[in-house]
Amino acid sequence: MPRTATLAALAAGALLSTSTLALANGELNLYSSRHYDTDERLYSDFTEMTGITINRIEGNADELIARMQAEGANSPADVFLTVDTSRLERAKDAGLFQSISSDVLEARVPSYLQDEDNQWFGFSQRARILFYDKTDVTDPPMTYQDLADPKYAGQICIRSSSNVYTQTITAALIAHLGEDAVKGWAEAVVANFARDPQGGDTDQLRGIVSGECDISMSNTYYFGRAIRKDVDGLPKDAMENIGWVFPNQDSIGAHMNLSGGGVAANAPNKDNAVKFLEYLASDQAQEYFSAGNDEYPAVPGVGVSPSVASLGFFKPDDLDATAIANNVPAAQMLLNEAGWK
Repeated sequence: MPRTATLAALAAGALLSTSTLALANGELNLYSSRHYDTDERLYSDFTEMTGITINRIEGNADELIARMQAEGANSPADVFLTVDTSRLERAKDAGLFQSISSDVLEARVPSYLQDEDNQWFGFSQRARILFYDKTDVTDPPMTYQDLADPKYAGQICIRSSSNVYTQTITAALIAHLGEDAVKGWAEAVVANFARDPQGGDTDQLRGIVSGECDISMSNTYYFGRAIRKDVDGLPKDAMENIGWVFPNQDSIGAHMNLSGGGVAANAPNKDNAVKFLEYLASDQAQEYFSAGNDEYPAVPGVGVSPSVASLGFFKPDDLDATAIANNVPAAQMLLNEAGWK
């Protein structure tokens, strides 16, 4: 896919029919830090199509990485799934993935959403965008850089510097703008905080509803979920007063957070593991990432759910995911130096 493509134009891409996943009885040991009940459908459909039983271990990403390290060569893990490029790269750096060869994954998953050594692949995305109170903000920020504008002093709610989403957006900006520019940006954003960083992405939206702040940053799927169903602290009437901006549409595009996985280094059921990753890249699974969890498919040409589509078309940042991951250590140091709690 050309690097200048927009999500509106992702109409091409080879199709993978789920019928091509040959029946292959056996087991698959899945370690996953994805915590969504809607993923149950992904697992049950895969088992129904292939006859492969999925044994799951679920938990915090850092805990699962530590567990796999402790298990070493005796680890039963076949596949590790997690959220965010930084965690995928951390698992790779720890030697927990292996390179695999799959024509299906090479054809389906855009190259910038793959590890350069074919050790992990992205399967769903969330855009990290800006939200604002339409009553109080008549001139919302249109870029990530605008968050540093002094006119937004005392208006911004955002997550802490220890959060991977904060780290990866900062890492992406470093790749685009350089460390010096981003350090100045981070210091100015800190000066515009309405409160100390706290809570998750939904809490940033709640901050707008409660009046604690006028502007926040959050991943799209939290907002899409609140459009689709009731979420505590985000009543439907209040949601109507929240506007959104896909940032940097005239330049780098909106930052995308990635959910993905790879085959474990010591996978006892490697063939089944590869089949599972190929299934996650199928049209059926890709559509369900959007319908079940309000995410954007990683595979070009796959439709999105009504809640996601209602946010509109936009230009995504197609910066290579590996480049983002490589800048995370610098991003963490820079945020600390900027006083971003």
